[in-house]
Amino acid sequence: MRILLGIGNPGIKYNETWHNVGFIILNILAQQLKVNFKPSKHDYYFAEGSYQNNDFLLIKPTTYVNNSGIAASHIIEKYSVELNDFLVICDDLNLPKGEIKLKQNGGDGGHNGLASIIYHLNSNKFPRLRFGIGNNFDKGDMADYVLSKISLKDFELIDKNLNLSIVLLTDFILGGMKNMLNSFSRNNNKLKND
Repeated sequence: MRILLGIGNPGIKYNETWHNVGFIILNILAQQLKVNFKPSKHDYYFAEGSYQNNDFLLIKPTTYVNNSGIAASHIIEKYSVELNDFLVICDDLNLPKGEIKLKQNGGDGGHNGLASIIYHLNSNKFPRLRFGIGNNFDKGDMADYVLSKISLKDFELIDKNLNLSIVLLTDFILGGMKNMLNSFSRNNNKLKND
């Protein structure tokens, strides 16, 4: 089984905000894979299914971004999954809007949700898909920016890479990080040539 956890904040007021890109991407993926999110007895919503005979579980924590690690540690323990089969999807201020970066492990890059997961898992050895949200805000306005709604114009700007994210995540379900990296390389070359 492969587990994909999106970082975001629960509640209608946070829908379609930059900090919820992880949830946005998982919602699109769930639609495509024809699964629905259900509440668990713990601190997350989950959707489970099988894609081409590969079992998967999608997770959206309900603890707010800064405590995402609570859900992550419970899931890893419950399903006894190896960390290389556990992928985190999150927003990244250090990347231009819509740019995707895949990492097999590493630090939190200043992201409190990733920091929480690293802390609760006592490890940074898990893959992640980081989705750029840009950093076009004045000093001291970061919180307002990440919690602001994504405009229609910005959705149009990032649409192609939202779709690419879905391709990459289905490739992760099918064959793990190596498969996803190969797909990213192929698709990136294709996007450059389009």
